Amino acid sequence: MFNIVLLEPRMPGNVGTIGRLAYATGSVLHLIKPYGFGEINEKQVRRAGLDYWEFLDVREYENIEEFLEKNKDARCFYATTKTTTPYFDAQYKADDYFFFGR
Repeated sequence: MFNIVLLEPRMPGNVGTIGRLAYATGSVLHLIKPYGFGEINEKQVRRAGLDYWEFLDVREYENIEEFLEKNKDARCFYATTKTTTPYFDAQYKADDYFFFGR
Protein backbone atom coordinates (compact mmCIF):
# COMPACT_ATOMS: atom_id res chain seq x y z
CA MET A 1 0.00 0.00 0.00
CA PHE A 2 1.20 3.49 -0.86
CA ASN A 3 0.22 6.90 0.47
CA ILE A 4 -0.85 9.63 -1.92
CA VAL A 5 -0.48 13.15 -0.53
CA LEU A 6 -2.16 16.19 -2.10
CA LEU A 7 -0.68 19.42 -0.79
CA GLU A 8 -3.17 22.30 -0.93
CA PRO A 9 -5.29 20.89 -3.77
CA ARG A 10 -7.12 23.54 -5.78
CA MET A 11 -9.70 21.59 -7.77
CA PRO A 12 -12.28 19.28 -6.14
CA GLY A 13 -12.63 17.25 -9.33
CA ASN A 14 -8.94 16.41 -9.24
CA VAL A 15 -9.25 15.31 -5.61
CA GLY A 16 -12.10 13.01 -6.63
CA THR A 17 -10.09 11.57 -9.50
CA ILE A 18 -7.02 10.97 -7.33
CA GLY A 19 -9.37 9.50 -4.71
CA ARG A 20 -10.54 6.98 -7.29
CA LEU A 21 -6.90 6.06 -7.99
CA ALA A 22 -6.22 5.67 -4.26
CA TYR A 23 -9.29 3.47 -3.82
CA ALA A 24 -8.41 1.28 -6.81
CA THR A 25 -4.84 0.75 -5.60
CA GLY A 26 -5.66 0.34 -1.91
CA SER A 27 -3.70 3.48 -1.07
CA VAL A 28 -4.34 6.05 1.65
CA LEU A 29 -5.21 9.56 0.46
CA HIS A 30 -3.77 12.37 2.59
CA LEU A 31 -5.19 15.87 2.00
CA ILE A 32 -3.35 18.89 3.35
CA LYS A 33 -5.26 22.16 3.72
CA PRO A 34 -5.89 24.87 2.80
CA TYR A 35 -7.94 23.74 -0.18
CA GLY A 36 -8.51 26.07 -3.08
CA PHE A 37 -12.26 25.32 -2.99
CA GLY A 38 -13.62 25.31 0.56
CA GLU A 39 -14.50 21.91 1.98
CA ILE A 40 -14.77 18.56 0.25
CA ASN A 41 -18.34 17.35 -0.01
CA GLU A 42 -20.17 14.46 -1.62
CA LYS A 43 -21.44 16.54 -4.56
CA GLN A 44 -17.92 17.58 -5.52
CA VAL A 45 -16.48 14.07 -5.49
CA ARG A 46 -19.51 12.61 -7.27
CA ARG A 47 -18.88 15.07 -10.09
CA ALA A 48 -15.52 13.32 -10.54
CA GLY A 49 -17.31 9.97 -10.79
CA LEU A 50 -16.38 8.82 -7.30
CA ASP A 51 -19.48 7.31 -5.70
CA TYR A 52 -17.60 5.27 -3.09
CA TRP A 53 -15.82 8.09 -1.23
CA GLU A 54 -17.05 6.72 2.10
CA PHE A 55 -15.01 3.53 1.52
CA LEU A 56 -11.78 5.43 0.80
CA ASP A 57 -9.18 5.90 3.55
CA VAL A 58 -8.89 9.72 3.54
CA ARG A 59 -6.91 11.64 6.13
CA GLU A 60 -7.13 15.41 6.33
CA TYR A 61 -4.62 17.80 7.90
CA GLU A 62 -4.99 21.49 8.66
CA ASN A 63 -1.48 22.27 7.35
CA ILE A 64 1.84 20.71 6.39
CA GLU A 65 3.12 20.98 9.95
CA GLU A 66 0.31 18.77 11.24
CA PHE A 67 1.00 16.24 8.49
CA LEU A 68 4.70 16.11 9.37
CA GLU A 69 3.97 15.80 13.09
CA LYS A 70 1.63 12.84 12.56
CA ASN A 71 3.82 11.11 9.98
CA LYS A 72 7.32 11.54 11.41
CA ASP A 73 8.74 8.38 9.90
CA ALA A 74 7.27 8.92 6.43
CA ARG A 75 9.56 8.18 3.51
CA CYS A 76 8.51 10.85 1.02
CA PHE A 77 8.83 11.31 -2.72
CA TYR A 78 7.87 14.58 -4.41
CA ALA A 79 6.50 15.06 -7.91
CA THR A 80 8.62 17.92 -9.20
CA THR A 81 10.52 19.09 -12.24
CA LYS A 82 13.39 20.19 -9.99
CA THR A 83 14.97 16.81 -9.27
CA THR A 84 18.13 15.12 -10.40
CA THR A 85 16.72 11.59 -10.01
CA PRO A 86 14.04 10.48 -12.49
CA TYR A 87 11.05 8.73 -10.90
CA PHE A 88 11.85 5.49 -12.71
CA ASP A 89 15.30 5.32 -11.03
CA ALA A 90 13.96 5.53 -7.47
CA GLN A 91 13.61 2.43 -5.29
CA TYR A 92 10.09 2.43 -3.86
CA LYS A 93 8.83 0.51 -0.83
CA ALA A 94 5.40 -0.25 0.58
CA ASP A 95 4.08 2.62 2.71
CA ASP A 96 6.04 5.31 0.83
CA TYR A 97 4.42 8.74 0.55
CA PHE A 98 4.02 10.40 -2.86
CA PHE A 99 3.47 14.17 -2.77
CA PHE A 100 1.63 16.13 -5.45
CA GLY A 101 0.65 19.77 -5.36
CA ARG A 102 1.98 23.21 -4.83
